[in-house]
Amino acid sequence: MSKKKEELIAQYAKHIQEKFSQTPDLDFLEKVTAGLGPAIYNRDASLVSGTDESELETVRNNYLIKKLGLPDGPHLMHTIKDVIREYGTSERNKYRAVIYYILARRFKKEAAYK
Repeated sequence: MSKKKEELIAQYAKHIQEKFSQTPDLDFLEKVTAGLGPAIYNRDASLVSGTDESELETVRNNYLIKKLGLPDGPHLMHTIKDVIREYGTSERNKYRAVIYYILARRFKKEAAYK
């Protein structure tokens, strides 16, 4: 694993611990991060804007429905917005890997990364 990727995973783990009061599962976090591919190195692609509805729709469609295989419904957007709220409005850098990690755990879909 590259040094840069290790640093990013350490940053994500810190956010999971500080923002969500959870002890991160580093193996699972590494799988989620790897699933994002090179997007983790692109500032814009690596972050989620919690105030941009089209961005939240992308998370719903491309991640929750396509990747995790969840059935569509209002509960998906409700959960995304809950996670964004928990992340905190004061945190401008809402990392996509952290949000995906938390969402996968909330929906108990860790097996999507096996």
